[in-house]
Amino acid sequence: MRKPRPFARAYQAIELQDAGELRAIVTRDPWLVKASGTNGNDLLGMAVAKGDERLAQTLLDAGADVNHQNVHGWTALHQAAYANEPQLARMLLDANARTDLEARGEGGTPLTVALFWGNTTTAEVLAQHGIHPPNLRTAAGLGDLDLATQPEAKRGYYRPHSGFPRWWPANDPQEVLDEALAWAARNDRTEVFGDLLKRGARIDADVYRGTALAWAAWCGLENATRTLLDLGANPNQRTGFGGPMHGEGVTALHLAAERGHLDVIRVLLDAGADKTITDANFEATPANWAGHNDNAEAQALLSA
Repeated sequence: MRKPRPFARAYQAIELQDAGELRAIVTRDPWLVKASGTNGNDLLGMAVAKGDERLAQTLLDAGADVNHQNVHGWTALHQAAYANEPQLARMLLDANARTDLEARGEGGTPLTVALFWGNTTTAEVLAQHGIHPPNLRTAAGLGDLDLATQPEAKRGYYRPHSGFPRWWPANDPQEVLDEALAWAARNDRTEVFGDLLKRGARIDADVYRGTALAWAAWCGLENATRTLLDLGANPNQRTGFGGPMHGEGVTALHLAAERGHLDVIRVLLDAGADKTITDANFEATPANWAGHNDNAEAQALLSA
């Protein structure tokens, strides 16, 4: 049997989270820290994807390029933002990782990636090193609308990967406002909801894959969910969410049930959320979604 090639051996060490073996491999073959595999992914990005600070530090110490971009422009810092790894983000920033590099569309910086997913803790770490880009959705996600020096700029990044459907962002001021509200919601920035609504944001708008309430519910944000409902959000508003086979015609209750967010489920039910509504893909109720994802307590609550 042929032995795995050096890059494959290094990859295996990362998968096994064997920092000692990885150190031995890159010491023997130092060129590996500059090598890349499928789609241009390097070992540092793979180590960050495992969420292992030891592996990442081993590669940085061996001379890995902290700003290496794969074919999509993705860097290790993008990966830390995607996975909500604030400590790894700090490690990469200390190694001079750039915060302005873009992936998967104009404006697709690590900060944008973190805010897209509601990874607020990592977003705050990144924001200390620059607001890239300074558009309205970034400012809303950070809870400070004054940061939006270019409200409509660099919105080309709209999806984290090709599993999400295609969309073409426009510079329509209404779209920009509605999107900003959804980004504020997923990052629990209730302090800017009122201002965005006064500016004309529509509380039940679904600009791209999710209303503000849907995102708040999916992220398990009880305060944001309650605040949106108090401001008039429809608890039974249907929306698309995630990829086409994830959520079509779902409600916030489906998404809270999927993630097992009991407190959010209770808030939605108290506000009149209808637990009998079925989604468009699977004709499944929120209780069905909870059961499919092994969230027994949520399923019981929704089946009562």
